[in-house]
Amino acid sequence: MFSGGSLERMSIMALGIMPYISASIVVQMMSAIVPSLEALKKEGESGRRTLNKYTRQGTLALAFVQAVGMSTGLIAGGLTLTTGLSFYIPAVTSLVAGSMFLMWLGEQITERGVGNGISMLILASIIASAPGMISQAFSQNLNLIVMLLFAVLGIAVTAAIVFIERAQRRVPVNYAQKQQLGRKIYAQQQSHLPLKINMAGVIPAIFASSLLLLPASLGQWTTVSENPTLTQEIIQNITLVLQPGQPLYLLLFGVMIIFFCYFYTALMFNPKEVAENLKRSGAYIPGIRPGQQTKRYLDFVLNRLTFIGAMYMTIICLMPMIIQSAFNVPVPLGGASLLIMVVVLMDFIAQLQAHLMTHQYHDQTIIKSS
Repeated sequence: MFSGGSLERMSIMALGIMPYISASIVVQMMSAIVPSLEALKKEGESGRRTLNKYTRQGTLALAFVQAVGMSTGLIAGGLTLTTGLSFYIPAVTSLVAGSMFLMWLGEQITERGVGNGISMLILASIIASAPGMISQAFSQNLNLIVMLLFAVLGIAVTAAIVFIERAQRRVPVNYAQKQQLGRKIYAQQQSHLPLKINMAGVIPAIFASSLLLLPASLGQWTTVSENPTLTQEIIQNITLVLQPGQPLYLLLFGVMIIFFCYFYTALMFNPKEVAENLKRSGAYIPGIRPGQQTKRYLDFVLNRLTFIGAMYMTIICLMPMIIQSAFNVPVPLGGASLLIMVVVLMDFIAQLQAHLMTHQYHDQTIIKSS
C-alpha cells in the first residue's frame, strides 16, 4: 500500500513514505502529551513549521534505521554481490534519499497542488499496485458468480463510504443580533454547526496499517538459520501471528483504528474551544446554556459520532480480510485500500472544484473591473 510495488522491485523508493507516517504518528501523539509541543500547536504558522521540522528529523532517523535493517536483511539472505561498508553506504544512502524525496514531494503537493500530498502519494501507490492485485485474485479460477458478488460488494461498499463521508450531524446554533428599528430589539439568526460522522478521515486506517507493517518489516530483515537465536525466533513468531487475516492482526487492527479515530478527532475538534468561541460571538445552542453545558453537549454528540465513524471504518477495513480467511477466496482489493482511494478522491475532487470556482470568480472580477 505504501510503496506501490517499489519494495518488490527493490527500487530506491522501497521504503516508501512509511518513515514519514511513523514520524507523524510520534510527533502528533507527543504534541498531545508534552506541554511544550502542545503549546507549539497554538502558535499558528510558526508552531506548525517547528512541528514539521521535528517530523522531518524523525523521518530521517526512522528512514536510516529501516534502511540499515533492510540492507542487513539483503546481506543475510545472500542477495548482494558485496558486503560490508561497500554495500551499506550506497544502499542506505539511496534508500534514505528515496524516502526523503517522497516526503518532500508530498509537502510540495500539499503546499502548491490540490489535496493532501501524503494521501495523494498513498493513492498513487494503491493505484499502481491495484491492477496486479486484481489480476492475481482473478487468476485463481474463480467462478462467474463469485466474481459478480465481488463486483456488487465493491460497488455497495464504495456507495456506503461516499454516504458516510458526506453525512453530517448539524447542531443548530442561534446568533443574537442587535438591531435599531425605532427602538432596540433583538433578532435571531439561525445557523448550524456541521459535525462529520468520520471527522478523522483516512488517517486512522493509514496509521494503523503502517504500525502493523513494522513487525512484517522486521521479519523480512531477519533470516532464520538452522540454529536461530532467541531474538530471531521471537521476531519470526511475532511476524507469523501478525500476518494479515490472523486473529491477533484483526484484533489489533480494529483496536488501533478505533483508538486513532478518537485520538485524531480530539486533535481536530476541541469542544471547549468551540463552546468558548460560540459564547464570545453571542451564539448558543437552543436549549443548552452557553459555556460549560455547551462543551458537555458537544462532547456527548462528538463521542457518539466518533463511535459510529470508528465502527464504520473498522468494518470497512476488516471485512475483506475476514471474508478471505473464512471462505478461502482471494479478495481483489483490501478494505483499507478501497477506503483510502474513495476518500482521497472525494477530497481531491472537492478541492479541485473549490479551486476552479475561485479562479472563475477571480476571472469574473477582472472582467468587471476592466
